[in-house]
Amino acid sequence: MGVNVSPVVTVVGLVGGYAVARYTKKRPLGGLVLGGAGVVAAREWQRECGGPVAVGLSAAYLGAFGASHPLAKKVGAWPAVLSLAGAVAVASAVVTRKAG
Repeated sequence: MGVNVSPVVTVVGLVGGYAVARYTKKRPLGGLVLGGAGVVAAREWQRECGGPVAVGLSAAYLGAFGASHPLAKKVGAWPAVLSLAGAVAVASAVVTRKAG
């Protein structure tokens, strides 16, 4: 059994993507980080758990990105991004652990 990197990749994608977009003021660069990490995570989920799980966790990843925007209006940008990235990472860890 190998090391489960997908939870870390999800955090890098969501938090790193936001940080890159915010601090460079170039949203497309943040999108590259978000998208690149999403592809890596999806491949890991596919390898570890199969297609349906990969689709579900990818939907959660993209959903967290989308949900961070309205949540940020209520709690602030960083708390929104960090909480949702954490939620997706936990989901990834739990689901992939059960599969392994």
